[in-house]
Amino acid sequence: MAVKAKTAIKYIDQKREFLINLSDKVWDFAELALHEEKSAEALIEALKSEGFSIEEGVGGIPTAFVATWGSGKPCIGFLGEYDALAGVSQKPVPTRDPVVPNGPGHGCGHNLLGVGSLGGAIALKQEMIARKLPGTIKYFGCPAEENLSGKAFMARDGVFDGCDACLTWHAGSLNRVRNSSSLANNAINVTFYGRTAHAAGDPYNGRSALDAVQLANLGVEFLREHMPPAARVHYVITNGGLMPNVVPAEAKVWYLIRAPRREHVDELYERVLDCVYGAARMTGTEAKIELIKAIYNVLNNSVLEKVLDRAMNNVGPTKFTDEEKAFAAKIMESVPEKQKVAFLQREQFTPEEYKLLKEAVLDETVLAQCAVFKEGTGSTDVGDVSWCVPTAQFGTACQAVGTPGHSWQYCAQAGMSIGHKGMLKAAEVLAEAGFELMTNPEARQAATKEFDGKREGRVYKSAMPPDQKPAFHQFAE
Repeated sequence: MAVKAKTAIKYIDQKREFLINLSDKVWDFAELALHEEKSAEALIEALKSEGFSIEEGVGGIPTAFVATWGSGKPCIGFLGEYDALAGVSQKPVPTRDPVVPNGPGHGCGHNLLGVGSLGGAIALKQEMIARKLPGTIKYFGCPAEENLSGKAFMARDGVFDGCDACLTWHAGSLNRVRNSSSLANNAINVTFYGRTAHAAGDPYNGRSALDAVQLANLGVEFLREHMPPAARVHYVITNGGLMPNVVPAEAKVWYLIRAPRREHVDELYERVLDCVYGAARMTGTEAKIELIKAIYNVLNNSVLEKVLDRAMNNVGPTKFTDEEKAFAAKIMESVPEKQKVAFLQREQFTPEEYKLLKEAVLDETVLAQCAVFKEGTGSTDVGDVSWCVPTAQFGTACQAVGTPGHSWQYCAQAGMSIGHKGMLKAAEVLAEAGFELMTNPEARQAATKEFDGKREGRVYKSAMPPDQKPAFHQFAE
């Protein structure tokens, strides 16, 4: 197969340094969820320079925006992310060396994601101009994918409505179109309020909020046996008191409750709340629940996935230099071999693919889609978008095969040429797929038919209350 969007691909090559420099800016900023002011501004200015009009502050989030070029139908959307992760700061070197100790870093490669999607959008624009094609391109600036789910607030406010399709991608170890779902989830802060007392002199007069946190967590631990196999509950104690000789009057735990379907989360959520309220009764404390967010599972679309698969095969895989392979090999010295094997075993490969990837340090192939649909084990707010408009995703090789997610190793490669190359390849795939969707009404109609069929008559309704606000305070404390 040959590339069809030749003008677009040529433009990405022309804008190569522009896109790499923009990605590195976002990598340097490394801003946490809902506080990506500099990153959003840099992306907005880049899109303005390419002739896109900007609507800022969508979904009630100052760092969320929509960039638009063109008019009328069809309308194709590209999703961009740009938030970092706490605690994974790392220089672009293959051994542990943080920029800021315990600081934030792009341990999920969202600096690449946001700019790669931008590259696809501006390149598709050039193809449409060259061919005098009608239609609209939208780039959605989506903050807070990590933990706080900015897209869910945007979807609730109808930001994605009117698109014929939305395409997105993610940095990873493999060049492959995704045909998997994700876990829906709820996130909550639980604060217990008790009464202080001298921990040695008169502890019987105290009511320990920390005891309540620990009992609630113990209840969740016993609940695990009776949860659906694919469900998950994670937690961190964000406030356990201040001094050991004072019975804590306040303690706090952050829960993330996941399951394969939205309705499964709703059921499990009520059971976790039972653990919380039971712990409060046992300890004589009061529990306050703060919902942070609630999101859907991904509704995959096989028609759009085939469009992306054709595009990936048309543009071909990335090729890496010996120096880049040496960098990746050095990175993987810090990752146990069994961890890479476990990563490969989670995927669905032919025996030939498995052997090739086990021996490879970087993926230089285009892998076939998984033969069987996968439920998925992670979560993403792309799920809410996928219930509003037909949506599909893919990944490109931006890290060594088996690089653990949300890690300093991931961050290092997202800030150097390995990540840059994968990002530019993603921009090419998005431009090529976007061009097919702009010019292939049958594909758009088939994607919509599948979308409607999978929704089974259900209309998207946010899992959050209408007055739910984004948790701006979560990373501001």
